[in-house]
Amino acid sequence: MERTTSMELFFDLVFIFTTTQLAHYLIAHPDWRGAARTALVLALVWFVWIYTAWGTNWLRPDQGPVRALLIALMLGSLLLSAAIPEAFDGAGLVFALVYVALQVGRTGFALWAVQGQPWLVDGFQKTLPWFAGTSVLVVLGAVIGGVFQEVLWAAAIVVEVIGLSAGFPVPGLGRSPAERWMVEGGHLAERCQAFILIALGESILVTGSTLAQHLDLPMVGAFVLAFAGSVALWWVYFARSAPAAAEVVAGAGERTGALGRLAFNYLHPVMVAGIIVTSAGDEQLLREPGASATVAGALFTLGGPALFLAGHAAYKAVLWRTPPTSRIAAVVVLLALIPVAVASGVSVAACAAAAVAVTVAVILSDRSRAQSRGPRSPLR
Repeated sequence: MERTTSMELFFDLVFIFTTTQLAHYLIAHPDWRGAARTALVLALVWFVWIYTAWGTNWLRPDQGPVRALLIALMLGSLLLSAAIPEAFDGAGLVFALVYVALQVGRTGFALWAVQGQPWLVDGFQKTLPWFAGTSVLVVLGAVIGGVFQEVLWAAAIVVEVIGLSAGFPVPGLGRSPAERWMVEGGHLAERCQAFILIALGESILVTGSTLAQHLDLPMVGAFVLAFAGSVALWWVYFARSAPAAAEVVAGAGERTGALGRLAFNYLHPVMVAGIIVTSAGDEQLLREPGASATVAGALFTLGGPALFLAGHAAYKAVLWRTPPTSRIAAVVVLLALIPVAVASGVSVAACAAAAVAVTVAVILSDRSRAQSRGPRSPLR
């Protein structure tokens, strides 16, 4: 199995800043429109990161030209992240132009770098027109602004998903079905695991920096709750399912491309979104531990873990084709507790979220120990 390189991990560091920016944007816009805008920006940023991960699956990050590409992509991603707070105001065009440069520039470089490998040339030739087309929508949305920006950016995301699902068909060239992709599934799984770690690390960074601003007993208690929730989410994802998932994807044979597309391109951003929403809830908790919970606050605190667990449940169901019952039950409980949290306060909501997440982690840990004594099977 090809391993993640230090250059790739260095590239990933930029996205700590990205996830922080997204969490802060959500906190500053705690309504449905703010949530929708956060989701749009997250999707576009995710496209930049995940297609870079696919690119380094085929290119060699230890080679000079590819390393130079990743450094350039890092710089562009920093600019992209810096524009997030004003992406729907004054910095929308900056965000859009940088996005276009990253998506089209990376694909153009890859098309040059894979000369002599016909199946890779064919694949990048078919993706380039699609990236160019969605880039036009992103730039046009930024130029027009207002609600049209949201609509056009959403359209760009939908077109991107359709293109990937259909194999990026191009008139005269045909399509590139996932079954033909020669993918190192274990490498892609490692890359997505790294991003989950980044998102969780950002969550801890946000809570730690907020705690440092005002240290007293209520704040320490709130921090312990937030920390326990982050540890529980880490445990759910990494305790055993992460290495087992990497093995499943790596050993999927002809299904690796299609499985990687669904598991990594579509389902991992759902989990990342859950961590970002949870981080927003944790920061609000630490700002006012004893405050009453608004509907938005309850959705952050309980909906974030629910979103993460729902994404992870879908991820496990796709890989093992069995229903992950503990996660599904936890999602139902978390959503059912939202009205209770609104009536009881932000601290109660945080306690409930941490308790549910820790319960799922304990259940999975117990099952892992039991199954380690018998035949290996997926955890539910």
